[in-house]
Amino acid sequence: MVMSVGHKLLVGAAVLALAAAFAIPGRAFDAVEFNVTGASKALTKDIKAASGLVGSKADKSALDLFADAQAEYGKILSALYASGHYGPEIHVLIDGREAASIAPLDAPSTIKHITVTVDPGPAFTFSDARIGPLARKTVIPSGFAAGKVADSGMIKAAVAAGLDGWRTEGNAKADVAAQDLTADHASSTLSASVQLAPGPVLRFGDLVIHGAKSIREARVRKIAGLPTGKRFSPADEARVAERLRRSGVFSSVSLTEDEKVTAPDLLGLTADLVEAKPRRYTFGAEVATNEGLGLNGSWLHRNLLGGGERFEVTGALTNISAKGSGMDYSLGATLDRPATPGPDTTLNLSFKIGHVDDADYSANVLTTGFGFTHYFSDSLTGHAALSYSYSDGKDAAGDFLYRSVALPMGVTWDRRDSKTDATKDFYIDLNVKPFLGFGTSDNGVRVAFDGRYYKSLGAQKGIVLATRVQGGAVLGASALGTTRGDLFYSGGGGTVRGQPYQSLGVTVMDGGTPVDTGGTRFLAASLEARVRVTESIGIVGFVDAGSVGLGGLSGNAWQAGAGLGLRYATGVGPIRLDVAVPVHGKTDEKFQIYIGLGQAF
Repeated sequence: MVMSVGHKLLVGAAVLALAAAFAIPGRAFDAVEFNVTGASKALTKDIKAASGLVGSKADKSALDLFADAQAEYGKILSALYASGHYGPEIHVLIDGREAASIAPLDAPSTIKHITVTVDPGPAFTFSDARIGPLARKTVIPSGFAAGKVADSGMIKAAVAAGLDGWRTEGNAKADVAAQDLTADHASSTLSASVQLAPGPVLRFGDLVIHGAKSIREARVRKIAGLPTGKRFSPADEARVAERLRRSGVFSSVSLTEDEKVTAPDLLGLTADLVEAKPRRYTFGAEVATNEGLGLNGSWLHRNLLGGGERFEVTGALTNISAKGSGMDYSLGATLDRPATPGPDTTLNLSFKIGHVDDADYSANVLTTGFGFTHYFSDSLTGHAALSYSYSDGKDAAGDFLYRSVALPMGVTWDRRDSKTDATKDFYIDLNVKPFLGFGTSDNGVRVAFDGRYYKSLGAQKGIVLATRVQGGAVLGASALGTTRGDLFYSGGGGTVRGQPYQSLGVTVMDGGTPVDTGGTRFLAASLEARVRVTESIGIVGFVDAGSVGLGGLSGNAWQAGAGLGLRYATGVGPIRLDVAVPVHGKTDEKFQIYIGLGQAF
């Protein structure tokens, strides 16, 4: 039997169930033979991917195979229509009998062999491709035009573009009014004409909230920031959903537009929300040859006061059994309140105490402050704060005390497709921190940047080139007059692998005593080639270089390292194992090992 355009196969579920009562399942099935003639490799692949029979196992029952065989015609037709083939011939033979000709009550009790034969026929082209009326600035896919391949996906894309164009203008209820699709098999062409009905321009109406239990409804509305009374915009609607998700209170957010318009021109929305578990605990660990073991953990409450307040306590123990330094520890707390003061701005409060025991100095430190984070878009954020820092410690020259008030601010532009395993686009982070010192602390400005770029190569995107450039400078303040935490070092997993942690700094004189400390100028670069070997395993080759000094880049000391890495993919990011050796710079270390979660950058 030949299946072509216009054929419909109606098999009732009740009839199949009745057939199951009389059919005896067989287990003598051999294999499926699949033949495609006159098709390209790409089309053949698409047809087989759509098939419900390819890959059928020998232990599948005869009734299940019979049902799959009768459904095979429709699945293959859909794949062919999507590629512009509207006159195919499809045969599905069950032990030599056409599956479509077998009545459900005659379902075979035993199936030994199934043969599928597909002749796609010629690819149809558009003889005519029309859609309208169209809103201003609507861009219809270039493939929807006379002479182009008439695949069904292109028609759907053209309709979607037309409707989206009207919705962008505020016509939220734009729809298809009529469509005329006519296939001419003699000329292998398809005439497509679609008429759109824009409907009226609407404004946002009320927001109905379902599922908010522990958070006050007034706060949900404030977080959502629905611009009631403003002209409808899909972008504004998407931002409402994103704000609710970004709050962290909800594990699921779904927005639904009302079916009917509220007079005179208001379109209401319903937010169906599912609250996430209010508390979360995390624990992490990293190991490196020189830095030793690092442990960190946190406790988070997503809705502390019933208004979406995100309260988190974090703790860390680092440099455990590190070479050349003691153990560092810290304890901190942050409170973030979304929609304060506006829906795209979050209030941030922070407090942190800790102890640093590096090779060059040791200190007890405290930082506290408040500020705001503003979300300009899904990928662009900015922040500004007022902070106070205190550092009481000692180095080779004796005791020191740093105190300062700062105004840190910055922007982050993150277009990566993944934060733990990016394969494309870029990440840029720029920070500026003016500070006012007290006592022996200088006044100055700290500037730092971090730029990353990712590019996938190969037909299967199995190779990713990743590059990173970091840099910074302290302006207007001396190295000894700047809080140690604001100075720059090189070496270790975050800068130059293969070199010991913070092994490259500068040496300055303090009253005749040489003091090893961080520099006021810093530049580092990294290059990685990430190769996927299997779906779970990847290998990485990398080279890093860094420079630290007190003035311009010329004459500053620099170091470099290179190595190989192994990656094992998990649901939360790849497990990372890197082994690196020094390439340039002074060190007695032969190699460094780094273990962590997520790519190095």
